[in-house]
Amino acid sequence: MIKQIAFIIVTLLAAAVFAYSVSIIVKNVKLLKKAYPINQHSKRFKLLLEIGLGQNKIMRLPIIGFLHALVFWGFLMILFGSAEMMIDGLLGTERILTFLGPVYDIFMAMGDISAYVIGILIIIFLFRRIFLHIKRFGGVEMTHKNHVDANFALSLILLLMVSLATMNIGYIKSTDAIEGIYPISSIIANMLSGSHETMHIMYEASWWTHIVLIFFFANYLPYSKHFHVFMSLPNVYISRLTPYTQMTNMDSVTTEVKLMMDPNQAFAAQAEGEEEEEIARFGMKDVEDGTWKMYLDSLTCTQCGRCTSVCPANQTGKLLSPRKVVKNFRERMNEKTPGLRKDKSYDDNKSLLNDYITPEELWACTTCNACVQECPVNIDHPPIILEMRRYIFMEESAAPSLLNSMSTNIENNGAPWQYPPTDRLKWADDLSININE
Repeated sequence: MIKQIAFIIVTLLAAAVFAYSVSIIVKNVKLLKKAYPINQHSKRFKLLLEIGLGQNKIMRLPIIGFLHALVFWGFLMILFGSAEMMIDGLLGTERILTFLGPVYDIFMAMGDISAYVIGILIIIFLFRRIFLHIKRFGGVEMTHKNHVDANFALSLILLLMVSLATMNIGYIKSTDAIEGIYPISSIIANMLSGSHETMHIMYEASWWTHIVLIFFFANYLPYSKHFHVFMSLPNVYISRLTPYTQMTNMDSVTTEVKLMMDPNQAFAAQAEGEEEEEIARFGMKDVEDGTWKMYLDSLTCTQCGRCTSVCPANQTGKLLSPRKVVKNFRERMNEKTPGLRKDKSYDDNKSLLNDYITPEELWACTTCNACVQECPVNIDHPPIILEMRRYIFMEESAAPSLLNSMSTNIENNGAPWQYPPTDRLKWADDLSININE
């Protein structure tokens, strides 16, 4: 009874903290613009199976990708045991899901194996990060704090696996009627000696350690790069289904063009007494001009650097780093949204453009979408870049000189060239071409 009450108190505290973190994210989402409707669910479910559960994009790096996939699949197996622990803790029961029989045995066996496999792989990942200095883990955007965050999160996962393994070993050694199958823990348990009382203490201590670590990890994730543990599957499901290279049109501009094509609509609107809407900002200067999808992408980013490692601009020495763009969006959201939630007109005299991301970075992008193609969690990097370029071009008229010249020529001459339409065929004046033949 005491254990049950203590568990309920700890669970409520953890749930309250997590709910607060989620509420902040929801409030931030409401500050942003709409992205696109979530429809075509059959296509989205297929993406979820292939990219989310199948992990097919992460395995483009075959060896390390497969190891990461093993960690992901292992976590799915462990979730069964974690769910049982939650139910037992809340109801005061013990191994409540044993009624599932063979299914229970399979899941517990897979969870036991996964604990050791994940533990070994996490040690490998930590070794790679600390000692091998993988190039894509570095970059100007990757601060010391980011590296500490990554190592700390991996260390928490390792502790979770150790506590799960010791819990299984303690359970086997302190129980006569064992429920479930534990292939690896049973072997280790047979090598150990100790009284039932000692092993029961080991079991209880490991049980509490494991569940408290789960609660702590869950509440740490929203403030870590490892938030993708929660966000990756939802982000894959809500992926943009239109072609990667397709730019979005501004509704206000589209409306103006339609009115120009059919002036009667404008007169009809005036006759009905419709008020003119306030002209929206063209493009994105700061995060509040962005969409909820940009924000969710930034929360999902694993900072793995695969996007930057395949970016042709970055590989040729340009300043552009797709990872930096997405990471900067999240950093700016964290900085500005506390003020925006209180006052939507809040201004701290800073902006995503210039203070975080420079025009030089933005104009280096070729919109080849290699970053999107490579991202294992389907982050869509180019819209952030394109919207900021749209702001520079349409609001500030500060695009590179060649683009400004092209725009002026299109406006004046109806073509990118500086010659008026009447002079376009002058190049053929000296050619002996009989147009009557």
